[in-house]
Amino acid sequence: MAKTRASRFKKYDGGDPLAAPVDLAEALDAIGEDVMAGYSPERAMREFLRRGGRDQRGLDDLARKVAERRRELLQKHNLDGTLQEIRELLDQAVLEERKEVARDAMMDEGDRALREMQLENLSPNTAAAVSELGEYDWQSNQARDDFEKIKDLLGREMLDQRFAGMKQALENATDEDRAAINEMLEDLNDLLEKHSRGEDTPEDFAQFMDQHGEFFPENPQDIDELLDAMAQRAAAAQRMMNSMSPEQRQQLMELSQQAFGSPQLMESLARLDANLQGLRPGEDWGGSEQFGDGQGQGQGQGLGLGDGTGVFQDLADLDSLADQLSQSYGGARMDDLDLDKLARQLGDEAAVDAKTLQQLEKALRDGGTLKRGSDGQLKLSPKAMRQLGKALLREVADKMSGRQGQRDMHKAGAAGDRSGATREWAFGDTEPWDLPRTILNGVGRRAADATDSRLLAIDDVEVQETEARTQACVALLVDTSFSMAMDGRWVPMKRTALALHTLIKSRFRGDALQLIAFGRHAEVMDIEELTALDAMWDKGTNLHHGLLLANRHFRKHPNAQPVLLIVTDGEPTSHLESSGEVYFSYPPHPMTVAYAVRELDNSRRMGAQTTFFRLGEDPGLARFIEQMARRVDGRMISPELDDLGAAVVGSYLGSRDAGRPGGVGGASGVEGYDGMSPMRSGYGGYGGGWFGGGRGYWVDD
Repeated sequence: MAKTRASRFKKYDGGDPLAAPVDLAEALDAIGEDVMAGYSPERAMREFLRRGGRDQRGLDDLARKVAERRRELLQKHNLDGTLQEIRELLDQAVLEERKEVARDAMMDEGDRALREMQLENLSPNTAAAVSELGEYDWQSNQARDDFEKIKDLLGREMLDQRFAGMKQALENATDEDRAAINEMLEDLNDLLEKHSRGEDTPEDFAQFMDQHGEFFPENPQDIDELLDAMAQRAAAAQRMMNSMSPEQRQQLMELSQQAFGSPQLMESLARLDANLQGLRPGEDWGGSEQFGDGQGQGQGQGLGLGDGTGVFQDLADLDSLADQLSQSYGGARMDDLDLDKLARQLGDEAAVDAKTLQQLEKALRDGGTLKRGSDGQLKLSPKAMRQLGKALLREVADKMSGRQGQRDMHKAGAAGDRSGATREWAFGDTEPWDLPRTILNGVGRRAADATDSRLLAIDDVEVQETEARTQACVALLVDTSFSMAMDGRWVPMKRTALALHTLIKSRFRGDALQLIAFGRHAEVMDIEELTALDAMWDKGTNLHHGLLLANRHFRKHPNAQPVLLIVTDGEPTSHLESSGEVYFSYPPHPMTVAYAVRELDNSRRMGAQTTFFRLGEDPGLARFIEQMARRVDGRMISPELDDLGAAVVGSYLGSRDAGRPGGVGGASGVEGYDGMSPMRSGYGGYGGGWFGGGRGYWVDD
């Protein structure tokens, strides 16, 4: 007969079983924003996991709940619960005994007076009072039973400290039950001492569990699991004792000798504690907590010894979770989070949130979003750069079209000649399908997944891109001087560069884009390098060097339409000498301005469509850039920081569509741009020069 394989099941770990996989879009946007602000990708990922998302609690939220839960436990409880319970039983026994002595007509008057005096003069100290009544000859059966309950309660509490659930399990215990416990403790201590000498075997553990397994509901599988569980609880019991006031500790030590009326129990427990501490010295045996008023007393619920030990285990769990959630130790990973412990302390919803964060981290690390560079550091992968760029481009498109009711910017260009390139279909596209590519995509999908029988899927569809004009050669010059970082323009600048780069690489693949950063000197950067560029605090705005590199780029593409885009918040303050050295002067030296103007004229002679994007409120800078723009029949745009990306992308699209000075606007000079948010444009007069702060320089025609 064929054997059937048994199915294995486990407890459902929470969450929506029909929920979609984790969405990385929000995480990537946040990480990209932080990376562009100067964070390392590793730190940026950590910051997102700490903050969480719009609908996702982060590590900080979970850590706050852990702290609140810990504070609640400390405020809710105090440590004198066992003493209170013993005092109540003692008072009840004394009251019943007084009643019996008062109504016993057969009692000798001398004996009556002696008993009344003994009961009246009992020590206010609970432990001392119990000790004083230890040899008392009770006349009331009810009083005797209540007093015996004290011994029974103490025994159960002492055992409950080491073995969870003993207090309830041993209620109304018989002499046989107590004998079984003493036998278990004796065998357990023998096993632990044998283990400490290295003489035990797995058979010894199995034999012990066969005989005494009912005392260990945790069902440990080996002696190490048994030791871990018992040592953690014993250490929590010790921390509870450490947290009591000296008077409370003294009373409990004295009362413990009454447990079950058997000194043997306390001897066995003391031996067990010593064995556990010797085998697991790394547990926190010396810690303490402050409950209530700091002396273990207060208005909260009184804790018995067993329940109190459980609370101290909860506190230890919460401390462990706080450490895990902090992720502040070396090599920290989200997989370190103990989801079972989190669910036990904060509920299933918190565990689901933590699991989602674990999945996010795993997807970011293993899904191609982050990669480890040659230096061992995490970096944004090309895939992540494309995703981030697409998100920024969508944001730009929204800004460009939102005020005019236009659709999202799906088209590669205006209707015209096909470029030969294709791309995935997106909602709103009206371009014709590229049928060969579409059919080939469907064939490849079915070959990769034999279970997928669909002839075509929406992801298979590719459309043909169109070009409105000839190839463009684009130079984007971005100011990286210290003022850009100081005035909060660093991140918008990098977002703008990434949006333009994404647009050209995905929609205008025939165009040649070069990114040029100019600070004290200029250099060509790829998009990954610019995106990860830390804020630079060197003084200097070397527009001259940037224009030199831009013109070299234009000369390499003689048949393309040059498009020159310059983002800056300051006047030129440095230039490149013939020796290759950088000259810096502030206020700007006339020679620095002359060098920049000369290279700008060279750009104009090559037919470059030039647009300046002026950031900041400096009126002197505005007048200077106005003159520069007029000189080369270009434009000056003064966007708000939030609209910088839309301004640059809009200007690029206008310049490559128009093919004449002034771009879409149809006129040279300083002007606004269509579809953007409000900006400052136009000028209040042109006098052939610019002046600011007592300095004046001419931009001669």
